[in-house]
Amino acid sequence: MIRVRILVPVHNRKEMAKVSEYIKESYIELTEKVTWPTWRELQNSAVLVLVAAFIIAMIILVMDQSIHYVLDLFYKSLT
Repeated sequence: MIRVRILVPVHNRKEMAKVSEYIKESYIELTEKVTWPTWRELQNSAVLVLVAAFIIAMIILVMDQSIHYVLDLFYKSLT
């Protein structure tokens, strides 16, 4: 019978310290260095996105209905 050993690498303290430092620096950057939008700016952006989505949906609806109409004419002309 053959025995096989599987060696699993063990994380050393230096690697874990790097991860810990990265998390600490990320937290500091998000809390102290990032400029977050105000509530009013968020509301304005949300309204803008909703209006743009509605306009794009209407454009797609018009295109879809137009293609449907043209294809209907085409298929009726074949019969």
